[in-house]
Amino acid sequence: MTNKGYRLTAATGIHKGDRDYQQDQVRLLSHHRVKSCVMAILADGMGGRSGGRKASDQVMMTAKQLFDRYVPGTDDPVATLRQLVLEAHMVIRLTAISSEEEPHSTLAVYLINPDGSCYWAHAGDSRIYHFHDGQMIVRTMDHSYVQALVNRGELTAEQASVHPQSNVLMGCLGTEKEPPIDTHFIAKLQPGDTLMSCSDGVWHYFNDQELGSILSTLSAREASEFLIEKARSRARGGGDNLSLAIVKVEPLAA
Repeated sequence: MTNKGYRLTAATGIHKGDRDYQQDQVRLLSHHRVKSCVMAILADGMGGRSGGRKASDQVMMTAKQLFDRYVPGTDDPVATLRQLVLEAHMVIRLTAISSEEEPHSTLAVYLINPDGSCYWAHAGDSRIYHFHDGQMIVRTMDHSYVQALVNRGELTAEQASVHPQSNVLMGCLGTEKEPPIDTHFIAKLQPGDTLMSCSDGVWHYFNDQELGSILSTLSAREASEFLIEKARSRARGGGDNLSLAIVKVEPLAA
């Protein structure tokens, strides 16, 4: 996908890890009417054998429906992303009532407009990272118990990563509470930028410097394969589902 001055290269990756069931879902959607408009949507489902998969499926379906109707340059991207989180949450809640399961899901979505602006939203502990030439610019903050402890200064980031309750969420889709929605805006993507969303089955095994180095030296496809392979090896047989979506902004001369 090309734009004035740069092109987008992208890849997604998904693996069951050491779990019996795949409850992660990830999609990279290209707008059916507008070139260089892309949405990357990732969901980490939770809630029993089929409940988690149902929840992440609902996120994918809602995202596609809303993205199909999205008009770049006219519609408000932040309002669209907030609507996605709330609609997917409502559909998952209705699924829970009808199926007697407790499906929940995280959500991490970023939307790139043809003008190079980028908007993202997340709920839960699936992350979105923005790197430039290997340096991390910003990432999402997890809606999790250990992140709340880090925010209060009671844990360091290193302690949080090995904390026994590191997987306890403070908010996500499908619970009785309305999900938290954090949004972020990048005015204009530049050549050298990389965006990555991923579930905790991936980010748990890397620090920010490692991720930056891998994403800056490998293509989107190679980085996707490498990160999943390395996370699988570091999990030592106890790995969660893994999913990620990478978009790299590259100069046309390259």
